[in-house]
Amino acid sequence: MVEITYHKEGDFFVPDLYLENEDYENDYIIGKYGNLRLEYLKSHKKAEYIIMFMNKTLRKHIVETDKQSKQRFEILMVQMLDKNPIDENLKNTDPLKWTGLMNNYKYCVEEIIYRKFIYC
Repeated sequence: MVEITYHKEGDFFVPDLYLENEDYENDYIIGKYGNLRLEYLKSHKKAEYIIMFMNKTLRKHIVETDKQSKQRFEILMVQMLDKNPIDENLKNTDPLKWTGLMNNYKYCVEEIIYRKFIYC
């Protein structure tokens, strides 16, 4: 059992608590999906967020969520384009239509990722 020490600040005794840094993949830059998951945990699942923070598993969870989401995004976009191909000539003849179709595919794929990885 760990003994907790205290120091006095004014009329109150404050515990001397500190957290060690997490060393899980320090060189990895957390992207869009990892940051969305972090914000979701902070605002909607505070108990889970605090437990992961105290157990030093928060960074690992966020990094893994970000990696899996990016990987799934690529796979789903390829599948979406395989099932619903877009003619490459459309990019040259009607770029606005091509952009609209690609954005539609992207938003559909992101909705799947949000439900599966971010807001679960």
